[in-house]
Amino acid sequence: MMDYSLLFFVMAAIAAFLVGASKGGLPMVGVLGVPLLALVMPPVAAAALLLPVYIVSDVVGLWAYRHEYSGRNLAILVPAMILGVGVGWATAKITPEWMVTLLVGVVGLYYCATVVFRKANAPPHRADVPRGLFWGTLTGFTSFVSHTGGPPFQTYVLPQKLPKMVFAGTSTIAFAIINVVKLVPYWALGQFNPSNLEVAALLSPVAVVGAVVGYKGTRLLPEKLFFRLVEVALFLISLKLIYDALFK
Repeated sequence: MMDYSLLFFVMAAIAAFLVGASKGGLPMVGVLGVPLLALVMPPVAAAALLLPVYIVSDVVGLWAYRHEYSGRNLAILVPAMILGVGVGWATAKITPEWMVTLLVGVVGLYYCATVVFRKANAPPHRADVPRGLFWGTLTGFTSFVSHTGGPPFQTYVLPQKLPKMVFAGTSTIAFAIINVVKLVPYWALGQFNPSNLEVAALLSPVAVVGAVVGYKGTRLLPEKLFFRLVEVALFLISLKLIYDALFK
């Protein structure tokens, strides 16, 4: 049983708001939730506490983006992401968390490097099955371990140059499905208890507010600025993840 301090609740409230904002369509902020909470509690416990918060805010995101998504991407990515969750579950006790953190950071930097060297007028990538299966499985795996599925997901989807609301909706719906799937292995691994479920219930309204703010912010941001912010945030977060993996 953890001793929840005032500092814990401040950090948890900020993390919940960011989780909600990501479900509203600002994917660049959601990945910050677990690292923030990890400042005041063990990372695995932080991931478990935030999972119910993700799911509550997913409801807002699903309603907001019920008409704006890429069906082909979801058809390719969701089965692969579920497979990735299964791999994460099967290897949960033998996979070092620092290794997963490093992998996610490297993937993010890989995508940022392709952005720098890609021609400005390069044609959009297709939502092809081989790449989708690879990146989708990696997304599910990293999402299961530490809720950091954003970088591999973005590495696959961003080069397709989808409209910003379709991109945001596809991300929201895909991760909403995966978050529900993750409930089973998290429960089986004993990551839930009455204490953290109670805290998650307290944080859920904050996440709902964040989801509404995130949705309105996504609609207001110009499309070029939106994707530039995603790419800059991905670069900074990737550097932070690599630092955490190698030096913490």
